[in-house]
Amino acid sequence: MKIVLLDAKTLANNPLTPIELLGELTSYPITDGAQVVTRCIDADIIITNKVVINAETLSALPKLKLICVAATGTNNIDLVAAKAHGVAVCNVAGYSTPAVVQHTFTLLGNLMGNMHRYLNDSSNGLWQKSDMFCRLDHSINEIAHKNFVIIGYGTLGQAVATVARAFGANVIIAERPNETSVRAGRVAFLDAVQSADIISIHCPLNEQTKDLFNAHIFKQLKPSAVLLNTARGGIVNEQALVDALKQKVIAAAGFDVLTVEPAQNTNPLLNYTGDNLLLTPHNAWAAQESINRLIKCITENITAFHRGDNINRIV
Repeated sequence: MKIVLLDAKTLANNPLTPIELLGELTSYPITDGAQVVTRCIDADIIITNKVVINAETLSALPKLKLICVAATGTNNIDLVAAKAHGVAVCNVAGYSTPAVVQHTFTLLGNLMGNMHRYLNDSSNGLWQKSDMFCRLDHSINEIAHKNFVIIGYGTLGQAVATVARAFGANVIIAERPNETSVRAGRVAFLDAVQSADIISIHCPLNEQTKDLFNAHIFKQLKPSAVLLNTARGGIVNEQALVDALKQKVIAAAGFDVLTVEPAQNTNPLLNYTGDNLLLTPHNAWAAQESINRLIKCITENITAFHRGDNINRIV
């Protein structure tokens, strides 16, 4: 069984021993679109995180039997073409939940306590110049008793809700936007975000959620609201967010994702210099434990496919 891993660098050079035991593994740190066919011409199985496998590529790989996506999202695979060519597609879900939850609250804790600003002040010698034992230059706020609105109540949203409740927050689950009926235990989208002190996004990016947070929605939020996005960049209009942060329409934002990745120098969030934005490079998922779970799940997907079992099959 010949296995080709196209973007091993996304696994942070973690050992691939479990996969190597399954067959002949060829691993490439990074692969661009023009190299896929050449590198996979004899492959029975392809493992890819973000490398695109399109219809043209699939038609040129007659030996291919399985694509293992080393992630949850499968938008880099032409699923219709895969099905037409008899190629199975598996993904991995839930492997990064603890890491993303931790990252979400790391962003939030830093913003609520202005930790990043205090760290900078301490590094620049302001503590030594203080006329009392501490410094109180920037506001510090608790998560407790805040309205914590969750957008997207899947596995991640539910895990974030559990931790938010542990902090003493009032958790509110937003209904999907533009829904005419509201499910039990949820609050209409606009009502939810208007009441929010903290908003944490955990929904997928699709036609219904693209630019969900735009200039109009920002004007509906409290000036004290904090917006967190560890889901997908396109859910928030980035220029509208910069405008809202500059004009104090909302208080702060913590983001781990951008509309175009890797980041582009022209992105408004990268060019924003205010101290009410924290931006991390899409690594909320990437704890060592998460990557080890990911490798384990890929191994299990390949083993199950070889046995004829239907585990984590998308196609």
